[in-house]
Amino acid sequence: MFKKILIANRGEIALRIIRACKEMEIRTVVVYSEADRDSLPVQLADEAICIGKTKTQESYLNISSIIAAAEISDADAIHPGYGFLAENDHFAEICESCGIKFIGPSADNIRSMGNKISARKIMKKQGIPVLPGSLTPINSKEEALSFAQKIGYPVIIKAAAGGGGRGMRICHSDVRLINAFITAQSEAEVAFGNSEVYIEKYLETSRHIEIQIAADNKGNIIHLGERDCSIQRRHQKLIEETPSPAVDAKLRKKLGEYALKGAKAIKFSNLGTMEFLLDPQTKKVFFMEMNTRIQVEHPITEELTGVDLLKLQIQLSAGESLPYKQDKVSFSNHVMEFRINAEDSEKNFRPSPGKIDFLYLPGGKGVRIDTHIYSGYTIPPYYDSLLAKLIVRSSTRKGCLRKAERCFDEFLTEPVKTTIPFYKRVIKDPNFIKGDYNTSFLNRFLEERTEE
Repeated sequence: MFKKILIANRGEIALRIIRACKEMEIRTVVVYSEADRDSLPVQLADEAICIGKTKTQESYLNISSIIAAAEISDADAIHPGYGFLAENDHFAEICESCGIKFIGPSADNIRSMGNKISARKIMKKQGIPVLPGSLTPINSKEEALSFAQKIGYPVIIKAAAGGGGRGMRICHSDVRLINAFITAQSEAEVAFGNSEVYIEKYLETSRHIEIQIAADNKGNIIHLGERDCSIQRRHQKLIEETPSPAVDAKLRKKLGEYALKGAKAIKFSNLGTMEFLLDPQTKKVFFMEMNTRIQVEHPITEELTGVDLLKLQIQLSAGESLPYKQDKVSFSNHVMEFRINAEDSEKNFRPSPGKIDFLYLPGGKGVRIDTHIYSGYTIPPYYDSLLAKLIVRSSTRKGCLRKAERCFDEFLTEPVKTTIPFYKRVIKDPNFIKGDYNTSFLNRFLEERTEE
């Protein structure tokens, strides 16, 4: 097992990794930017090394500084968390070449799934359904128009190396497509250093369902059920739950089979997530992409199954065998996660950085808070707005909603504005209460409130 792990990340995920390492008796060193000098991970890690200024390119994306910190601190592994360098195959290769274990899948795994066009080809070859779309990059507006007219509108333009909603545009007409194509290419180039885009059919009423998988380097592989991530704003997930209200036992079995088949095709090892789109009317599912890292929403799977995914990820990276068999994985209760962001939902979700003068976090049975904030903490304006994740567990979905409502009333971050008032309204919506929603739900919800 590793003796010391360097954490190449910040915020709540850095603290989550520190906690897992402490329980495994592994020492930690966290790297940080000047803006995060007073952060909780810096205070709680065994060691902390400043690697650069505020800009991510000079700190959390600065590979040479991170590797130097690992060598100076004598760390034998690096955990990238999520975001930043977590799905950077070049970084994974550099770690290995320096004799430092990258906690995650191999560079080949990351590379094959990191390019969405490549991933679609692999899955299609395995007989896993994919949406109608291009299997090669679309290089010009003329080619884009021709392809969109061939498969029919609406279509979605996606960055081949993309994620997080960047380099992504939905188009319902030729005019929109022409305008969106260049924008998507430019955005993809800036965000990922790769301007390649592709086009696929857009399902307007789909549900976003993902399957958590875990595999060791000996060929053993399991899935840990699904997460419904359909509540999104601008392609950013806000609320996740498991099990999905739209997935029954038969569909869960099919999704699990597809996920495992796809992972086996690339000889995947470690933790990953296979993401699918589900057509609620036909119950047909389509592969969308694979994330080769720990997900923001991993806690709901932990609370559903009892499996500590961070510890498991570290064990698998250390070469240990998968300690679970598929038939021993149990799914009990219902779990929901709400991402608490520092945004003013009353003012078009405007960022709300600043000092937290007073903080109170809810608690009680079935309540979990993953966060890095504290009273007196100043939220920097330079990074992701995620402050905390509220995870609630109950024997029923209705129980989760009641528990969430109670927690929202208790969750105080004065004077910083958060998305909690918005969630209070969402969980009162009749369709959400019934579990009848899709990826377009929030767009319509917000439009209706604007019209009121």
